[in-house]
Amino acid sequence: MKKYKIGFVQGTFDLFHIGHLNLLENAKKHCDYLIVGVNTDELVLEYKNKKPVIPFEERLRIVGALKCVDKAVKMENRDKIEALKKYKFNAIFMGDDWKGTDFYNKVEKDLKENYGVDIVYFEYTKSTSSTKLTKFINRYLEN
Repeated sequence: MKKYKIGFVQGTFDLFHIGHLNLLENAKKHCDYLIVGVNTDELVLEYKNKKPVIPFEERLRIVGALKCVDKAVKMENRDKIEALKKYKFNAIFMGDDWKGTDFYNKVEKDLKENYGVDIVYFEYTKSTSSTKLTKFINRYLEN
């Protein structure tokens, strides 16, 4: 039996890469059932001020096809309490690049104190990121 019954990860998963896979595989090692929320293009534009390279429906399909993911769902906001009420998870799994941010400090405190939900941080894969890949592609296309 794993520590958590239901785990939850939310992200953009644009230009899917090894960092995404590491996060999802690590999350699955800690829960029996893993739900992954994939942010819509509109949500990403709202909080990152940029449109994903890969359209939402394709990102959702890619994430949903992974054997470590039990269910991939559409996310239209970043409200973790709303997600908790809908998906009934015991833990949220995140890359540690989000640890200590104002947004997640508040979320972590609220989830733990009011709902008994843990936020578990995994080491961020520093070798690659969607931002790095996008910059590389843009430089390549400029030449």
